[in-house]
Amino acid sequence: MKFLVDNPLSPALASALTLDGYDAVHVRDLSLRDAEDEVIFLRAAQDGRTIISADTDFATMLALRSQTKPSVILLRVGVSHRAEDQAELLVANMPVIQAHLESGAVIVFDGTRVRVRTLPIS
Repeated sequence: MKFLVDNPLSPALASALTLDGYDAVHVRDLSLRDAEDEVIFLRAAQDGRTIISADTDFATMLALRSQTKPSVILLRVGVSHRAEDQAELLVANMPVIQAHLESGAVIVFDGTRVRVRTLPIS
């Protein structure tokens, strides 16, 4: 799996996921730190990366476009702000969410719940 970690989240999340064997980069690693969400969205789609963010704008973009890529993981209220905890949460749930991400989905981690919304959103 390939991930693009958005600005609201720490670059340490990308590092932690890389240590767990995933191909993960932070937007700043791609010189996209100050980029608009649209640019980040297009780059993730182009590179075949799932966006990991705390920003709901990416899910809105997918809904408005009726697209299936890129998949998006949203880390919402109730999820630890520590990058190591976030990586642990994602890795622990990867067996359940990976197939959804590969086919196109928005995955929302919200406290103790994991919600899966298959794409395209209509």
